[in-house]
Amino acid sequence: MASKAKVAANRRRERTVARYAAKRAGLKELARTAPTFEERMDALKQLQKLPRDASPVRLRNRDSVDGRPRGYLRKAGVSRVRFRGLAHDGYLPGITKSSW
Repeated sequence: MASKAKVAANRRRERTVARYAAKRAGLKELARTAPTFEERMDALKQLQKLPRDASPVRLRNRDSVDGRPRGYLRKAGVSRVRFRGLAHDGYLPGITKSSW
């Protein structure tokens, strides 16, 4: 079980990323396609003034149930530990224990 503070901080970052997504995308596009060097530099300065947590890179994939940060499986949205338990209990359709 992850600490509640870490899970809460990640949720706060998700909201911040969503809030600034459009502005961030516009500035990145302007920095990439601006006709003059000065306009590019101005767009990059504005991009740097955005909050650090507005960057999607700062998000961490976490288990949706207990917030575990390691061993996250994207397909199920849970950690490897919880995935195994859910699979054994039959809550994940199409997942069977492998044997060869």
